[in-house]
Amino acid sequence: AAAKVSAGSKNKKKWSKGKVQDKANNSVYFNAETLAKLEKEVPAYRLITPSVLVDRLRINGSLARRALRELEARGSIRLVSAHNSQLLYTRATAPVATEA
Repeated sequence: AAAKVSAGSKNKKKWSKGKVQDKANNSVYFNAETLAKLEKEVPAYRLITPSVLVDRLRINGSLARRALRELEARGSIRLVSAHNSQLLYTRATAPVATEA
C-alpha cells in the first residue's frame, strides 16, 4: 500500500502559469501616414467597423469611432446599422432607387 501512495505522488500535475497576451500598442492620435491611409483605403472596404480600423490601422477604439463619424459626414462611407456600440458601415455607392 505504501508503494502505491509514493508512486502516485511523484507524478504531480504541473499547473501552467496562464497565457500572457501581448499588449496592443495602438496609437491614440493620427499621424500623417495613418491619416492618409484612412482617407485613401477605408472608403474602399466593404465592411467597416471600429474593430476593423483598430486592427488594420493600429489606432485605439475611440479614435476609430471619431474617424468613422468624420468619414460618414463627408459622404465617403454609409451607415448600415448602429446596434448599441457596434457601428456597421459600408462604402458609399450610388443610392439605389427603390420603387414602392
